[in-house]
Amino acid sequence: MIVAFQYRRYYKFKGNFDENHVTGMCFFLSNGSQVVNYPNLHCQNLTVKHQATNGKFKPMIRIFKNLRTKMIEDGLIAKGSAPSYYIEGLLYNVPNGQFVGDYQNITLNILKWVYDCQDRTELVCANEQYYLLRDNAETCWTCAADANFINAATQVWNDW
Repeated sequence: MIVAFQYRRYYKFKGNFDENHVTGMCFFLSNGSQVVNYPNLHCQNLTVKHQATNGKFKPMIRIFKNLRTKMIEDGLIAKGSAPSYYIEGLLYNVPNGQFVGDYQNITLNILKWVYDCQDRTELVCANEQYYLLRDNAETCWTCAADANFINAATQVWNDW
């Protein structure tokens, strides 16, 4: 069982009636480090993205999660190296214009966009409170795990 607490990230606080914050939750790992997350923002932003892509976003998440399973079975990536949270975050950053056509075309559009992305370290988590990729951060995907995922996904696509 994990005990979690409400967490507020303040952007401005000049008094009770002059403040701006986002609400999340936090918990502590066994090593004492604090993990802060924003599940409500994450969910809200994914819903908005799904609507903005004419209902294509959530099926694409499922496709990429299935792709992850195949890559694990084929030994291309390690189990646990591409958690669902990060796959959702990766696809969240893909421009809505890439979610057009049938699912095969959308998959190719996404792979090309992500592969060609000049600086994936600028991508954000779906909650928009953290960067998606940073090394040595509890709330981020490592750059190496991201690169392995993209390279393996591209290899599976090319070999299909």
